Amino acid sequence: MAENVAGTEKRKVGLFDIRVIIAGLIGLYGIILVLTGLLSSDEQANKASGLNINVLAGIAMIVLAAGFVVWARWRPIVVPDDPVEKDEAQPPAH
Repeated sequence: MAENVAGTEKRKVGLFDIRVIIAGLIGLYGIILVLTGLLSSDEQANKASGLNINVLAGIAMIVLAAGFVVWARWRPIVVPDDPVEKDEAQPPAH
């Protein structure tokens, strides 16, 4: 864990980061598409001018999901030590 100037550890969001959740869903759909493309007949590939579009789209989704995970690990969201009080967060009413 990263340490701040005072020497205490900063808390990170980790698995609850929305980027990791999105990566999991996109990766799961990508795996399903790859499996569907590999197990489908040649008739499906003929509909797309000979390309197995399910495999290509699945691989692209898996790469995108990996990018989201790398992004979440490279730039983690750090939870502030002192949450802003409700009264302090709202601007004064006019």
